[in-house]
Amino acid sequence: MSTIQIEILNPKAVKLIQDLADLELISIYQPKESGFSRLLTKLRSKADSAPSLEEITKEVELIRAARNEQKK
Repeated sequence: MSTIQIEILNPKAVKLIQDLADLELISIYQPKESGFSRLLTKLRSKADSAPSLEEITKEVELIRAARNEQKK
């Protein structure tokens, strides 16, 4: 058995995929939201101006770079 992820571009394809599932040739499941994403959404709902994911990533990279410089 192999697992693949697909992006449906045409809504008509949903019917075809559902037919394959009805024939028990494939199974369909919705992936769960990641814990980090859920936490980030929760924190943003409590803040007036929350940082974006890109801003968080930039800050983490800056801290890692500083930490790596200290180790040298």
